[in-house]
Amino acid sequence: MSEMSVRPVRTAGWAFSLSDLCFLRWLSLNRLYGVTLALLLCLLPAEGLWADSGHASPDGAATHGHADAHHDHHGAGGGESGWEGSAQGIAYSEFNHHLAGFLVLLIGLSELRQALRLQAFAWSRFLLPGAMLTGGIFLLIWSDHEAWPIGSMTFAQTFSGADPEIIQHKTYGWLCLFVGTVECLKRVGRFQHAAWTVPLPLFAIVGGLMLFGHSHGDHPSAHKIALHHAVMGTLAITAGSSRLLSGWRAAELTDDRSYWELIWAALILVIGLQLLIYSE
Repeated sequence: MSEMSVRPVRTAGWAFSLSDLCFLRWLSLNRLYGVTLALLLCLLPAEGLWADSGHASPDGAATHGHADAHHDHHGAGGGESGWEGSAQGIAYSEFNHHLAGFLVLLIGLSELRQALRLQAFAWSRFLLPGAMLTGGIFLLIWSDHEAWPIGSMTFAQTFSGADPEIIQHKTYGWLCLFVGTVECLKRVGRFQHAAWTVPLPLFAIVGGLMLFGHSHGDHPSAHKIALHHAVMGTLAITAGSSRLLSGWRAAELTDDRSYWELIWAALILVIGLQLLIYSE
């Protein structure tokens, strides 16, 4: 019997294998991630426009509420109440965000090497725990100008919960220290159980969710900062979800797992870049 009569579909070129279905499924998922990422990147340059539209009146002058806030932050009273939104306060906040961006970029580059399965620069696997431990220590000490241990507030006042912004910064610090320690022990072979792969992506997801409620108080650029944090929170949640999927797929197709790892690494790099260009 001829090949045409036995396998007419295959001969006609219409047949496909299960591996093709896997590729199509991967393509559709990554296309969705690509569209989401593209939309988020388009929002980044719009932050300034969003802030201006929220604070400007039709004739282009600042609204009364904005003027009052600006006056309060730069008034003669000074002190801690005038720190948020002042020139010194903005410079301090921007430096903190830029330093965080540098550390996040190191994490992203380390994870990109892992996702690409590069044998060179094996020592870079310690960049992630090193950056997280450094960031955690920095947040616990220098995250807030007025908070303990560098500011006028006592330890009890700092952690009393009276200022939600301070509490969030310190919470990020403790989480960075915990996750950084876990990742360090994983990389030296101490933590081998699969459960220890969960803290890192869970931290990204929880941290991203926290950003939606993160506020800089009565800041002149509050709307711009809120949009920046919303975009960064969305990226962090997507990145953490990709990392969780990477761990879930570890027991199945290795190639499919690497795709999720690439998405995770790419999003971490985007977050790092976003923090580097952060401005108030």
